[in-house]
Amino acid sequence: MKDGGKDKTDAHLKRIMGREDSENLLYDLAETFRVLGDLTRVRILMALTRSELCVNDIARSLDLTDSAVSHQLRILRNSRLVKFRKEGKNVVYSISDEHVATIFREGLEHVERL
Repeated sequence: MKDGGKDKTDAHLKRIMGREDSENLLYDLAETFRVLGDLTRVRILMALTRSELCVNDIARSLDLTDSAVSHQLRILRNSRLVKFRKEGKNVVYSISDEHVATIFREGLEHVERL
């Protein structure tokens, strides 16, 4: 990381730690990592980084049941890692925002280097 990037990160961390709700933010961060600690959910996120998908498409591509996928998507939704929209009778899921995609990409890059 360039020094400018490190300085920006350090400043961001200082700002967060100075907030009155910093404990809540750290709790939410830990909870996000806990949710990401499940292989099935990671596989679902991987599929969703490529394109928006409905439950049936995710289940078929990952060789899972619709029920299993729906259960995991509920957890991912509650953690605000994925979002959904209705398209006719189908519900289509996607990564909630670019931050989630970045966390996912950075995590993969990190483990590739281990």
